[in-house]
Amino acid sequence: MTTTAAAPPEPATDAPPAPRRVLRVRLVTALVIVIALAGAGGLAFHRVFAFGDLVPVITVAAVAPVVLVALLSWPRRRTWPLWISVLATAAAWTLIAGLTLFHGDFTVVGGALRDSWKGTLTSLLPAPGRPELLVLPHALVWLAAFGGAELAVRTETKAAPALPAVAVFCVALLLGVNGPGSNLPVAAGLAGLVGALTIVRSGGRPLWLIAGLPAAAAIGLLGAAVGPYLPMRGEAYDPRATVKAPPPQQRDSISPLDRVSAWLQTPDQQMFTVRADAPEDWRLAVLDRFDGVTWTSGARFVPAGSRIPEDPRVHRTRVVQRFTVQELPGVWVPAADRPRTVQGLAVATDPGSGVLTAGRPLRSGQAYTVTSMVPDYDAARLADAQPARDAEAQAASGLPESPGTTAKTAEVPAFRRLAQAITKDQDTAFQRAAKLADYLRTAARYDVTGLPGHTYAQLRYFLGTSKRGTSEQFATAYAVLARSIGLPARVVVGFRPGVGGNGSWQVRSGDVLVWPEVAFAEIGWVPFFPTPEETGASKKPDSVPAGETQQKLEAAQKSAAAHKKDNGGSGKHGAPAPKAPARPAHKTSPTPPWVYGVAAVPLLPAAYLAGVLIVPVLRRRRRRGGATPAARITGAWEQTREALGAVGLPAVTALTAHEVAGFGAERVPGAEAHLRPLADLVNRSRYAATPPGPDTAEAAWRHTEEIRRLVRRTAGLRRRLARRLHPRSLRPR
Repeated sequence: MTTTAAAPPEPATDAPPAPRRVLRVRLVTALVIVIALAGAGGLAFHRVFAFGDLVPVITVAAVAPVVLVALLSWPRRRTWPLWISVLATAAAWTLIAGLTLFHGDFTVVGGALRDSWKGTLTSLLPAPGRPELLVLPHALVWLAAFGGAELAVRTETKAAPALPAVAVFCVALLLGVNGPGSNLPVAAGLAGLVGALTIVRSGGRPLWLIAGLPAAAAIGLLGAAVGPYLPMRGEAYDPRATVKAPPPQQRDSISPLDRVSAWLQTPDQQMFTVRADAPEDWRLAVLDRFDGVTWTSGARFVPAGSRIPEDPRVHRTRVVQRFTVQELPGVWVPAADRPRTVQGLAVATDPGSGVLTAGRPLRSGQAYTVTSMVPDYDAARLADAQPARDAEAQAASGLPESPGTTAKTAEVPAFRRLAQAITKDQDTAFQRAAKLADYLRTAARYDVTGLPGHTYAQLRYFLGTSKRGTSEQFATAYAVLARSIGLPARVVVGFRPGVGGNGSWQVRSGDVLVWPEVAFAEIGWVPFFPTPEETGASKKPDSVPAGETQQKLEAAQKSAAAHKKDNGGSGKHGAPAPKAPARPAHKTSPTPPWVYGVAAVPLLPAAYLAGVLIVPVLRRRRRRGGATPAARITGAWEQTREALGAVGLPAVTALTAHEVAGFGAERVPGAEAHLRPLADLVNRSRYAATPPGPDTAEAAWRHTEEIRRLVRRTAGLRRRLARRLHPRSLRPR
């Protein structure tokens, strides 16, 4: 009677197949996590778009494709092909984007998606929440949700469904460089969701993962504390630097400078009302290009959301203004310098000057709120300021020849001789600029009936003959004189604070004011006021003077204009006047030695982790490549004993090879078929008269690899990981 050998029992540690219901619960949970991952990746765009504009778009884009994939690709007897799912999601995206973003206008969806990249990169951050820009995060989050859901449904990978969301997060980081806020909370949430997805997909217990959270938090806090002291900081790459800015645009068919004379002839026209924290001059337009006939703007206006870049070179005071438009024509938007945020009106802005324009002409009753950071200049810094020499200042320093003239009869040399004669007694650039303003205030008088215009010929007539004009002539004459002696100058058109009080002012057409600005190094553009006080019929006694900040600046300028050289002495006004030492460049304080020591602390766990992962691999390679077949067989046996340590074999033992094989056969199901032959090979290689050959060594290593595979299945991941991370793994058994 023959007996059939029974099949070896399955390992006791192998879990039975999970019921179908459990698998479905895991899949549904994974899909929910995919929705959260796509949403988290899309929320990284909060540095590009305002949070309120972004959240509804991200929510729809994260949920809809996952639901669609679940309906089309849910595991069934016969899964639908992937191409059907791709076509269905493309059609669904077009439909939903057209309905939710573009309100049913499907003809613009494709063009908006094509141009959204450049539109986003050429907008100030946060970008306006317009559909043609929001379509970019909508499409990216939709693709991330679709890709993650398909990977979750069709594959057995653990963390791969999170990769599309991580890619969207990286794109948002790149587009949001220098945007407001921080993406650190989003990154933390994304990392947590990736861990949750891995746990759900693996079906294991999360306790060993949770144990690492305190260490990760400690390293993160340590990095945040030490990071500011490290000398490895640098400017983040900004893709906007590689995108060509839009060319200068003529925002209005009529320049505000050309409207000044007409506004002054009807001085009681109600332009706008403003409620503000303090009375300020309300800037309307900055004109920095002059061709000898006309002043125009070289501004490169870009769309702006609610935030406008600040100029950190001078101290500033926050002023909130609420404007209500009445009869102000054109697209130029008044505001105090320098606007920081705008609410209630879609605007474009010039990042250099901070000037605001609307997409359409302003209409009566339109209201908006502006928060400005008004400059508060330091008189000591101004006294020693030098003219700016950057590209913007260079462009604002040139004067063209008059049309129709030759070099011998050009206008510019005459203006230069006059400006040099006016400023010959001044030492510094700021004193020369202040002296020009003081000269114009005393050499001519304000008169609204004066001849309008600002060409070279009209300015020559104003300075040499009539000596009467409005702020248009005073400001443009100042700018030409300043440029003729190397001071970068431009012209600003705006309004005085207006009439009223108690935080509310009515601005009329007669409050229009033109003033020049001069650029100084490390300070920026500083306004000057060459227009004298209004007299006679043009005087408006009910007008409110400018705020305290402007009054301090005017006082500093008048004081500088009164300074004169004294060629014979060396006192306060000696010649040349002793210049204050240049402000030292800001130097980064040397890094304390303890910072390097603290910074090295997080490297120790990383070095240890690298050691316990790499050293065993190198040891196995050394054993496998022994000099002789006998050495390679001995190495195979040492590798096997290390593997059996995962099931309880002591590191130091007096057991013979066959006793070790018997121990392993009891603990590792199925391993006896390889342990016994390997023990025989080890004994023969040690005690046989004939040395083993290369084939014997290869057979020994094949047995070792099979034993290793069986031990891995028996011991389980948790126990093997604990042994691998233990310090004893750094030394051979």
